[in-house]
Amino acid sequence: MEHLKTLIREVPDFPKPGILFYDITTLLKDKTGMKGIIDAFSHRYSGVQPDAVIGIEARGFIFAPALACAIGSGFVPVRKPGKLPAETSSVSYALEYGQDTLQIHRDAIAPGSSVVIVDDLLATGGTAKAAAKLVEDLGGKVAGIGFLVELTFLGGREKLAGYDVFSILKYDK
Repeated sequence: MEHLKTLIREVPDFPKPGILFYDITTLLKDKTGMKGIIDAFSHRYSGVQPDAVIGIEARGFIFAPALACAIGSGFVPVRKPGKLPAETSSVSYALEYGQDTLQIHRDAIAPGSSVVIVDDLLATGGTAKAAAKLVEDLGGKVAGIGFLVELTFLGGREKLAGYDVFSILKYDK
């Protein structure tokens, strides 16, 4: 899957000086690249047979529904506050400079359900950890957490200790 890295555009000094941004939009527009992503996720999670695949807003919404269709599972969105119309559960978590909140519909995960959480990027792990907490607070079981890209130098995998973490591509710096 390392060939997928050649389809990712590297943008220096975005969103601020000193940051190298890995822009996946160039990978997504490539039909073989996008298929490779979903095939890699499907290969990893088809044997798990989760009841649902959770996508974290916003780029997790790109991969999670496609994966859910590919492996015969449902899709559940995890969103920022104020975006879901029915009763929600919320969790707040720390960011590098502040705090954020994620929400899920209270009836989205039945107790005992198996779920896979999917997002585009594993950086510090806070967002994925918050999504896992939402699932567990509703009585669900996290069968795996998958990412397109992992920035290994930020240590997010350590924050997700105890979970089955999978990343298609890893960047060491």
